[in-house]
Amino acid sequence: MDFFEEMEARIPKGEARTRFAPSPTGYMHVGNLRTALYTWLIARHFGGKFILRIEDTDQGRLVDGAVDVIYKTMAECGLTHDEGPDVGGPVGPYVQSERRDLFGKYAKLLCKKGGAYYCFCQKSEEEPADESDSKEIKKHVCACRDLPLAEAEARVAAGEPFVIRQRIPQEGTTTFHDVSFGDITVENKELEDQVLLKSDGLPTYNFANVVDDHLMGITHVVRGSEYLSSAPKYNLLYEAFGWDIPTYVHCSPVMRDSQHKMSKRHGDPSYEDLIAQGYLTPAVLNYVALLGWSPKGENAEREFFTLSELAEIFEISGISKSPAVFDIEKLRWMNAEYMKKLSPEEFFEKAEPWLKKAISNPAIDLRKVAALVQSRCEILSDLPERVDFIDTLPDYEPELYIHKKSKTNLENSLETLEVLLPILQAQEDWSNEALYEKLVAIATDRGVKNSVILWPLRVAVSGKASTPGGATELCALLGKEESLARIEKGIELLRK
Repeated sequence: MDFFEEMEARIPKGEARTRFAPSPTGYMHVGNLRTALYTWLIARHFGGKFILRIEDTDQGRLVDGAVDVIYKTMAECGLTHDEGPDVGGPVGPYVQSERRDLFGKYAKLLCKKGGAYYCFCQKSEEEPADESDSKEIKKHVCACRDLPLAEAEARVAAGEPFVIRQRIPQEGTTTFHDVSFGDITVENKELEDQVLLKSDGLPTYNFANVVDDHLMGITHVVRGSEYLSSAPKYNLLYEAFGWDIPTYVHCSPVMRDSQHKMSKRHGDPSYEDLIAQGYLTPAVLNYVALLGWSPKGENAEREFFTLSELAEIFEISGISKSPAVFDIEKLRWMNAEYMKKLSPEEFFEKAEPWLKKAISNPAIDLRKVAALVQSRCEILSDLPERVDFIDTLPDYEPELYIHKKSKTNLENSLETLEVLLPILQAQEDWSNEALYEKLVAIATDRGVKNSVILWPLRVAVSGKASTPGGATELCALLGKEESLARIEKGIELLRK
């Protein structure tokens, strides 16, 4: 059994096998996370294997620590891989740079099969495209294409520098099938004889991913629609080797708006950014799953899914070929729903670091603050600004007391606070329930709406127009002494 027969014998058969193959170039953008999620869901839905492969052949773009970011993100998201650099597997190594010799052997095999050729010319020596007809595609035609294989191999053996190029048929068409986009046919004359193996012996992306996908037994290839134009070349490589072609699943891009793709350069958030801003990983995953995919049947109207539920119902046919717009407001809403579903203990564990950024007073019970804000919290990074008044009453303008809906103005607000101060000074039970009962009774006695009493008190103790709790909840949280001191400041401000 020769080398190539041994490699073929290692390939797992009879199961769905998908791969996520990121380049370690930094952060995990939303589109990358969606690709990882879809590939994981396909493998889990069919009871197959999910493979993590690191594609690091573009050495110039590598970023220190980026591989760790990939591992960390996958682990946080629960996208466990069955094979990969850290866990091994039957078709390793799973890092492309560690497979360097393998690519050279397959590139030379392809030359023998007629699907590729050795190219020795420098760019200045390459023949220009035939420009006789301005309507024709301007295409590079390499003089080395017609070299006899024996002559080319002799020049290689003599140490002459070379690259290996794919031999694209000059006539006819190539058709490939994509799950979302259907059959797509291109004329071969539009395709370049792309470089497969560079002069340094490293493969190009377009060659390495085809060889690796075959040797790792990948049955479904999920990638961005920007690779649609390369798919015909991939098909021709599979055919030249005599290999089975995998199922292609090209996903349309995730857009910032109808015209622009999401881009880190333009300030669009990566997965790490979203988590740093206080979004919950399950909410992000749930939202990303629905960016370009729709459940069917009885689940068509559902919006909330666990990862295991997604794996059970995920169908490739539900992936749309239309671009998906990333709506941060929709994600905020979804995240808020996830926040509400956390147990009080779970929410406090996540909220405590954020609450400590705004509240340093040891007399304040942060657990009570967390209980107050949980049902009103969209993302955790909102918390410091929403609760900073608890630590220190901010400076505020008296106009805050004017509230049309509550029917309050400067005059009746001052009157309310002056009435409340001695009553609350005498109040012994400082619980939210007792305070609320007392204030509602005052409103009834004075023949006014509850809000005429509650709004001025809320402004006085918070100095804000929007708070994560009502007037009596805030008073109970702040304690009697602090609440009374703030009411006195409110009276002083309104008297001015």
